[in-house]
Amino acid sequence: MTSSTPSGEPAYADRTYRSGAAMVAGVLLLLLIAWLVIDALFTGAGRAPWQALAAGVFMVPLVVALTLRPAVMAGARRVLVRNPFRTIRLPWSEVAGIRAAYSTELSTTGGAKYQVWALPVSLRERKRALRQTAAALREGEGAQAHVRPAAADQAVSELRQLAQDDAELRAAAEAQGVPVPGAQEATSSVRWAWEIIVPAVVGAIALVVLFATA
Repeated sequence: MTSSTPSGEPAYADRTYRSGAAMVAGVLLLLLIAWLVIDALFTGAGRAPWQALAAGVFMVPLVVALTLRPAVMAGARRVLVRNPFRTIRLPWSEVAGIRAAYSTELSTTGGAKYQVWALPVSLRERKRALRQTAAALREGEGAQAHVRPAAADQAVSELRQLAQDDAELRAAAEAQGVPVPGAQEATSSVRWAWEIIVPAVVGAIALVVLFATA
């Protein structure tokens, strides 16, 4: 999973996690909205075309936010969590833990907690993994190699490994009295997704005005 650069720093290809089902649903919903809006623009009467257009301006950002936008991008020094309305960028040194229970949650050393929308927890997958694990334990250790963890659990395990590797690298650098490679670039930030929020609010206001004055 890892390789080394000439400086001795472990090199990782950035990893991106998304929900495939959410992306498919998002594309289908966007196509449906586009078809409805275009149909209203060409066949609607009175204010119907304007109402359909305002509804499209309102709905499209929300669909994108809830389906296509969520992602987790992880590298050797940092992790970026893109949720529907916020983007959280953290160095691994500020990540206290990642867990997947009924939802995937990332906690920071400062006490903040963030839901990770891109890694939904499937209870069906979780139950199937538990059944496979129980069967493997009954059959012996050799059968455990065939146990496939739930997708969220696998992703969380990989993210935890990246965090652990970063902690080990920082500990080794501190012991040698040298700076951690890439540590200065790994800054934390939390940013609201105004490119999603503003169009949705504009569309909502337009809808209210059009229906209120009809």
